[in-house]
Amino acid sequence: MIRLLPPWPLLSAFLLASLVLAVTPGPGVVYIVTRSTTQGRRVGLASVVGVAVGNLGNVLAASLGLAALFAVSSAAFTVVKYAGALYLVYLGLHALYAPQDDNPPIAPRAPSLARAFRDGFIVALLNPKTTIFFAAFLPQFLRTDAEPMVQSVVLGSLFVAIAAGTDCAYALAAGTLAPALSCARGVRVAGRYATAGALIGLGLFTAMAGSRDGR
Repeated sequence: MIRLLPPWPLLSAFLLASLVLAVTPGPGVVYIVTRSTTQGRRVGLASVVGVAVGNLGNVLAASLGLAALFAVSSAAFTVVKYAGALYLVYLGLHALYAPQDDNPPIAPRAPSLARAFRDGFIVALLNPKTTIFFAAFLPQFLRTDAEPMVQSVVLGSLFVAIAAGTDCAYALAAGTLAPALSCARGVRVAGRYATAGALIGLGLFTAMAGSRDGR
């Protein structure tokens, strides 16, 4: 039976990288925490669901693009793999050196839950960098003996589920920790270094892994 998940060493690397990337503060986390602290936990959780659904749309877009590319040439698999590894290293360096905004905008009034969901969905879906990220991230863990689009959707959905879980934790905690979050610059700096390290390490790991483990 054709398996849709990579061998355990790569799957464990995928799960660990997904968890690290999901839990470290980034633009999505800042958006959700801001919604939760200024408009309440329910709005924050509705935003989490919207962001997750929008990210699933990005997963589908990336998977369709990858499937079309791999259908043209089997050599494209290797090209995308190494190009993706280089891009992940670039993202890590960008996260490390990019200027940080310590004052995210504060929304003045709590919207309805439907509008909070819609806003989160649009924010996530219309971010082309997310699709590009998935197109670079997912090929590092695809098997050559299975349909790439199905694998991409499965792994991408797993990533989104992990991210939604950590985002829910942030949303639930944000209301309680609201007074401390205003001066949590040190946490954001630590998160920036953790994100950069995870992206650079993953790019180097997958590039050096070569064709082992059935890749």
